Amino acid sequence: MKKYLFSLVLIVSFLFTQCDVLQELQVPVTGRLTKDEIVQGLKEALKVGTANAIKVLARENGFYLDKEVKIPFPQEVEYVEQKLRALGLHSMADNFIEQMNHAAEKAVSKAGPVFYDAIREMTIADALGILNGPDNAATEYFREKTYQQLVVTYKPDISQVLHQTHLSDYWEKVTTTYNKIPFTKKVETDLPEYVTEKTIDGLFVKLAHEEKLIRTDPKARVTEILRKVFAETGP
Repeated sequence: MKKYLFSLVLIVSFLFTQCDVLQELQVPVTGRLTKDEIVQGLKEALKVGTANAIKVLARENGFYLDKEVKIPFPQEVEYVEQKLRALGLHSMADNFIEQMNHAAEKAVSKAGPVFYDAIREMTIADALGILNGPDNAATEYFREKTYQQLVVTYKPDISQVLHQTHLSDYWEKVTTTYNKIPFTKKVETDLPEYVTEKTIDGLFVKLAHEEKLIRTDPKARVTEILRKVFAETGP
């Protein structure tokens, strides 16, 4: 009987201790920050991160010289590139890749208004989920809320840029040359759609970097509300 009572006391004590720990863990979100501050801080983080990501990619060679986001020859037709290079047509393949990346650089800034609409629509539940989520939680929120709209917004501009930079001409030359090679599969690829998707993917890659920086590096918190909100969850 004494053993049973002693065990019961230990269990009860453990449970009360765990409750205290849980309460302490919840303090950063529910105690020292108001809901309005959380929402304001997250919106500010998204604005800062978006602006920085766009700025990095929109500069000259922002895509082309960055191995992480550089747009390669379309994967589904890599055999075209391989065949062209095997035939000594390196400059044609290189020019195509370079101009494709420059097209992305010129179009990437179009993301701003779409992102800002998503920021305005952010709810308290969204903000809490992002604040307590992983390092890329805000980026994934953006991806879910904006991807399809970015495709709709980007594709006409991408198509126009491809035409203005003569990339469409490069693509026609590349595919025409390749399609004349005997015993090869004919190439039919929607180039504007491909470049659009790769432009968006590159933007999310950079946005994830910016978000992690804000979460982990106090120097990246360039406004007072950012310092206040992320001080609660970061170093």
